[in-house]
Amino acid sequence: MYDEATVVPLPLHHRVRAGIRHPGNWRQLGRYGVVGLLGYLVNNAVFALCVHVLSIDFRVAAVLAFLVSVTHNFIWSRHWTFDARDGHAGFQAARFFTVSVAAFGVTFGVLNLLVSAAHFPKVPANALAVIAGVPLSFLGQKLWSFKR
Repeated sequence: MYDEATVVPLPLHHRVRAGIRHPGNWRQLGRYGVVGLLGYLVNNAVFALCVHVLSIDFRVAAVLAFLVSVTHNFIWSRHWTFDARDGHAGFQAARFFTVSVAAFGVTFGVLNLLVSAAHFPKVPANALAVIAGVPLSFLGQKLWSFKR
């Protein structure tokens, strides 16, 4: 009798509950964790190399480490974590980079605070700072960059 169905969006708490119950989301989170851990190790290795071997200022080292790790993370996230090969790579890369830059803003702020104000050693400060940006990064990548 009616040609068009009315779509009523579910409240957020219903969508969250449904998402938690879906096993694929947990597998995806696990894969994100593996990719993130590898990216975390790449980031910290590049940062340590820049600071201790190349004597680069820690702020510049953070940017260089970010650029290397964001490239690594995009490739693995696109192909393995979110299996988003059907989307346009350039469009996904632009979104991924946008979210990553926002998360890096958090990371960079925490790093500056830890090194400049709290006098933490640079490499452990970077290791802690990178962790601070993870929640924002995951949500942004899942909900926007690789959204189906």
